[in-house]
Amino acid sequence: MRRIIIAIDGYVATGKSTTARGVAARLNYLHIDSGAMYRALAWYLLESGIRTPDEAAIQKVLVEFAIHLEREGQEMVVYLGDRRLEKELRQPEVASFASVISAIAAVREKMVAEQQRLGKGGGIVMDGRDIGTVVFPHAELKVFMVADLEARARRRYEELRQRGYEVSLQAVKAEIAERDHRDETRLISPLRRAPDAKILDTTYLTIPQQIDQVVAWAEACIFAPQTS
Repeated sequence: MRRIIIAIDGYVATGKSTTARGVAARLNYLHIDSGAMYRALAWYLLESGIRTPDEAAIQKVLVEFAIHLEREGQEMVVYLGDRRLEKELRQPEVASFASVISAIAAVREKMVAEQQRLGKGGGIVMDGRDIGTVVFPHAELKVFMVADLEARARRRYEELRQRGYEVSLQAVKAEIAERDHRDETRLISPLRRAPDAKILDTTYLTIPQQIDQVVAWAEACIFAPQTS
């Protein structure tokens, strides 16, 4: 059976990673969360005392930054050296700083090269913000996920509360709006829909509905007649 690359891009809190994991499980594909790679670097920089996008300092860290990913089932688990990163990658300050450093050319160059290596050969679902435009511009299926700001803020607010973080809905909404602006206006790999990407509005969709739709699109690609 044909094994394709599925690139899922879109805004924060649209359900990209959860949907990507579900699609990968349904198709027996490998799920790669590109955002986790950037969050791992953000966590490492914060642990190293770097809290601003100081390109010179970050360049030095990139030389020693030893990220590696291991497959566990359908998931890629992130390691820095011998340390497995899980809860560290879910901290709000780490996610916010990851959005900042992802605009730095050297950071994106390193991450994109690693993502392309991992995806070589197909049979993957990768989610992020530039997967269909930069990392895999020739992916057989590209999906761009959107949802209105209120719905996304409510989802992220509930998620953070469940993890034990004391936050206000207004603060979460403001942070998401700021991240949207930063992602859309950065000079390097801005968030944008690839011309051939299918739009999936998740404002009123459940996660199972999102997964069903992407799987249906994927199967249409997988079983489509091949042209010579």
